[in-house]
Amino acid sequence: MTTFMSLFLLLSILMTTLAQLAAADFYKDAEITWGDQRAKILNGGRDLTLSLDQASGSGFQSKNEYLFGRFDMQLKLVPGNSAGTVTTFYLSSQGAGHDEIDFEFLGNSSGSPYTIHTNVFAQGKGNKEQQFQLWFDPTSSFHTYSIVWNPQRIIFLVDNNPIRVFNNQESIGVPFPKSQHMRVYASLWNADDWATQGGRVKTDWTKAPFTAYYRNFNIKGCPKSSTGSSSCGSSTASSDNEGWRTHELDAAGRNRLRWVQSKHMVYNYCSDKQRFANAVPAECKRSRFL
Repeated sequence: MTTFMSLFLLLSILMTTLAQLAAADFYKDAEITWGDQRAKILNGGRDLTLSLDQASGSGFQSKNEYLFGRFDMQLKLVPGNSAGTVTTFYLSSQGAGHDEIDFEFLGNSSGSPYTIHTNVFAQGKGNKEQQFQLWFDPTSSFHTYSIVWNPQRIIFLVDNNPIRVFNNQESIGVPFPKSQHMRVYASLWNADDWATQGGRVKTDWTKAPFTAYYRNFNIKGCPKSSTGSSSCGSSTASSDNEGWRTHELDAAGRNRLRWVQSKHMVYNYCSDKQRFANAVPAECKRSRFL
């Protein structure tokens, strides 16, 4: 990694951390939805832990639903031998034809890197996976994972570095999530039938309970109003939402995206010729970066 890139990444982490100081309160903005006592809100609502044992995992969701916004979460992932476990942070609507935007962190054996699995569903259709391995140890300290979702594009960011952009390409027939309100969800669960090396490495339950750590849950977006519409449709929408509404990558952002995708991408559905032997998805015929 170049000195410039190293300095930029350190600056990005600092700026992201400072931006999180006004983060939301888990007591106020989230609710534990499953796992009994395996999920715990701590430190006056500033922190939350999810645990997994052989009986059950755990999870929580946002109290509000949103139509567009920026969603930030700091995570410290399960350390050591996390094979078979999946830690998640994602957006989803409910019902048939649902929309979804995924960050999934696939555990691995001790000493092996985590895989970040990303996907986008629109009108119930996904199959748009890209996977990455990080340039740092995500279990030793907290890092910020962000989803920017506006009518033009979805941007996945790690410590404010873009790793993936999914543009709205409805003009060429590609569905894009833009009409269904979504909640924020997070969970820790066992998926050893597929999560680690395609299911070849199973969860070692002697290492349980497994624990993931969440903090600085921060949302700037358009919550669903009491009438069922988006609050950002009103003239009283907060001006601090404006940044994410038109967020796109500048030249420096595009360079960082290319660096991540050239050095740290380990799977791109657009390049899977065996899976799409007859015809690649329409959006893949354009740049894989943008």
